Amino acid sequence: MAALLQVTNLIKHFDGVVAVDGVSFTLQKGSCFGLLGPNGAGKTTTLEMLEGITEPSSGEIHYRGQRVDTRFAHEAFRNDAGIMFQSTALQDFITVRESLEMFGRLYPRTTDSAELIEACALGEFLDRDTRKLSGGQRQRLLLAMALVNDPQVVFLDEPTTGLDPQARRNLWALVQQIKAQGKTVLLTTHYMEEAYELCDEIAIMDRGKIIAHGSPEALLAEHFDEMILQLPRSDILGRVENLPLNLKVQGDIVEILSADINATVQTLLAHDVSLAGLQIRPRTLDDLFLALTGEALRT
Repeated sequence: MAALLQVTNLIKHFDGVVAVDGVSFTLQKGSCFGLLGPNGAGKTTTLEMLEGITEPSSGEIHYRGQRVDTRFAHEAFRNDAGIMFQSTALQDFITVRESLEMFGRLYPRTTDSAELIEACALGEFLDRDTRKLSGGQRQRLLLAMALVNDPQVVFLDEPTTGLDPQARRNLWALVQQIKAQGKTVLLTTHYMEEAYELCDEIAIMDRGKIIAHGSPEALLAEHFDEMILQLPRSDILGRVENLPLNLKVQGDIVEILSADINATVQTLLAHDVSLAGLQIRPRTLDDLFLALTGEALRT
C-alpha cells in the first residue's frame, strides 16, 4: 500500500514539558492506524499536530510525499482531511440537516448528502434540534460532519467514549464502511477491543514516545506466549500456596499464566481444585497495554 501520511521525529514542548518526544510512523492508504496510550501519553497532541491545529516544535509531516507546511500541500491536506474531535460543541437551535449543510459549505468538494445520511443512519432525526440528540445520535452526526468533504484521511479522537455497547458497535460498523471505501483512518481510543477490531496497525504511546508498534496480532505474539486460566477464588481457596503455578489474585478471581494448558489442568486436578468455574482466554491488547504502560492510575 502507498504511504498517504508520514510522520518523522515529531516533537512538541509545552512550557518546558515534552508532550510528544520523537514520534515517527506512516499511515498507509486505506488502512486504520490506532494510537493507544494512558492519559497524558501524548495521543491527542500528536493528532492535533497532524490535523494542523497545533504547530510542532520540530519534526516533519508529509502528505502524499509533500511537507504539509508548504502552501500547496497544506491546502490539499485541509480539503482532504476529515476530523472528529474528542469533544465538539454543536451549534444550538439548528437541526441535524442544517448542521450538515453548514459544514458542507466550508469545502470545495462534498459527499453526496443522501449517501452520507444513509451511511451514518441519520434519516430518522434529520429535522431534530441538535440539543435533543442521544449520545449515539450525536456521535453519528459528528462522524457525518467529519465525512462531509469526502475526505481521504479521517481523524477520530476517542469517538466512542461514553457510548453504550450497542452505540459503540454501531460506530465501529461505520468506521469499517469508511475503510471499505479506501479511506485512511487514524484513531485514538482507550478501548482495547475497539483497537483490535478496527486497526490494521497500532502504536502504543507512553510519556510522549511510541513504545510498541505493529499489527495487534504481531504485537501479542511478540510479547506473550502463554494463555490465562481463570478460576473463582473460592474454588482455589487454601490451595494457592501449595500450587507450583504462576498465580495472580485479581479480586474474586485467580489468574494462572500457562504456556501448557494440559499440564496446568493436570496440576489443578492433582491438588483437588474444582474446574467447574474454569475459563481459559488468550492474551489481549488489554494485557499488552498494562504490561507496557503499567497499572498505576494516570491523572
